Amino acid sequence: MSRIDLPPQYFSREDESPDEHFYRDPRFTTHIDDATISAITKYYLETLSPSDRLLDLMSSWVSHLPNEVGYRHVSGLGMNSKELDQNPRLDDSIVQNLNTTTHLPYADRSYDVVMITVSIQYLTKPYEVFSEITRILTLGGRCIVAMSHRVFPTKAIYAFLKLAPVERCELVSNYMTETGQITDVEILDRSPRLADPLWIVVGRKTK
Repeated sequence: MSRIDLPPQYFSREDESPDEHFYRDPRFTTHIDDATISAITKYYLETLSPSDRLLDLMSSWVSHLPNEVGYRHVSGLGMNSKELDQNPRLDDSIVQNLNTTTHLPYADRSYDVVMITVSIQYLTKPYEVFSEITRILTLGGRCIVAMSHRVFPTKAIYAFLKLAPVERCELVSNYMTETGQITDVEILDRSPRLADPLWIVVGRKTK
């Protein structure tokens, strides 16, 4: 799958009203079940280093990081200030709508890991955002995208409503490889039994 193969409607949504209206009220809830949250946290525990500088992109009131590990620095960027203020793992946070402003307000090569947890389906300009992710990642840095199957259907892009899970993973992999700098991409199935599924796409900046 390449970018030129994707019809423009893949990135449209049923509800194209301003996202600021939809996310105006805080939602202090989780969007996946406890077993799947534990699986995400376990993956972060296994793969992140305490020395890492982390950016939780499209963040909320919880980052799913393991409580027993402190990280060098954790930033969050999301849509609701009240949710971000309640996230105990964030050292700093910014409110920004990536669907209207794709530029990330961070310096070049300032993060070792950028995480997007169960929210990738809401990006309408993913290629522009991933170009920015690549810019702010250190050489050898990673982008980790964790996905499940729950969505706000009116705000999710058409591609995530239409495509099968493996195709969604391939699409996210394409977001990464089309940057030309993330060339090492792995797709993992970390789904717990009898729980919400969990697919993780991990790309490393190699150029």
